[in-house]
Amino acid sequence: MDTQAFRLCYPLSFTNKTNNNYTIKTLSSLWNKTHLKSRSCRFFKLEATNSINNNTPFNEAAYEAERLTLDAEARKSMAAERENSSLQDDPKAWKWIIRKRIWDMMEANNFSQNPRPVHHRIPNFVGASLAAEKMRELDVFRGAQCVKVNPDSPQKQVRFLTLSDGKKLLTPQPRLRTGFFSVIESNMLTLGTIKEACTSVGVAKYGRPIGLDEKIKVDLIVIGSVAVDPNTGARLGKGEGFAELEYGMLRYMGAIDDSTLVVTSVHECQLVDDIPVEKLLIHDVPVDIICTPTKVIFTHTSIPKPQGIYWDKLSPEKLGQIRILRELKRRIEQETGQKLPTGPSEKLPPTAQRGRRA
Repeated sequence: MDTQAFRLCYPLSFTNKTNNNYTIKTLSSLWNKTHLKSRSCRFFKLEATNSINNNTPFNEAAYEAERLTLDAEARKSMAAERENSSLQDDPKAWKWIIRKRIWDMMEANNFSQNPRPVHHRIPNFVGASLAAEKMRELDVFRGAQCVKVNPDSPQKQVRFLTLSDGKKLLTPQPRLRTGFFSVIESNMLTLGTIKEACTSVGVAKYGRPIGLDEKIKVDLIVIGSVAVDPNTGARLGKGEGFAELEYGMLRYMGAIDDSTLVVTSVHECQLVDDIPVEKLLIHDVPVDIICTPTKVIFTHTSIPKPQGIYWDKLSPEKLGQIRILRELKRRIEQETGQKLPTGPSEKLPPTAQRGRRA
């Protein structure tokens, strides 16, 4: 069997070519569908690269405008979900009560920096850079060669320190809407571009997108939090569940295991003692270490870490929102010959509705 390799860069498009009996349709900057047909070539190796490696200029303004628009709509969707939930009909209502208490407290006391209002965000807390320095002092951070860091504002300094210390940075595309993960290495940057590479625009500009077949070992996971219990390691995010999905996909890839430590950085006011461990779901990710601007807390958590994606908990609407999850589901079903279960339906956010029409 002949093997051919295509190096696909975005933004890029190919025209139809009939003499070799294969067709490649338009590949947009957001990695839209690619269709391949061939009689003589059955295997295609797809390697994703970013626009820094081709001559097409990266449109920073358009990317940032789209990101901000989708972010605002996602927060509106979360606000609507919060308003519609009740203790009687929503098993996750207790999480929203804790989140709202923390958000209200941070707003009232000016414990958060921009972007504000802090509600429905991972709070960009005052002292985030000091907490990042505390994290930098950890033996596990010093020894890590590859660190996965969430894309939120309060962990920007963690991303900067990761690259400044010569480590490989693995960060997800925001809400996984434009792809999967991007890898950035310090040798890909200059001293003048490291700070830019720590932003969402910089990740899109300088990062190398990876797929599910990437052979990568993650030594440390840094995760954002709205609230965290220092006694148990129980954690609450902002309510979208992407941290859990990212963790599950990394487990599938073999990039992490139970021994991979999970660290979060928060303000002291985000430390709580009323997250009921017995109400946590099987896919909720606990944390091993908490860094605040003034201290480091080792939780010695006994909460089991997720072992992968729990498909019976994943709604069809969430699956329809995230292309990489659909790819993973299709792959597992092909490998096992069995159809995976589907979780209960949920109200489809406006961002997902638009994505499906597109």
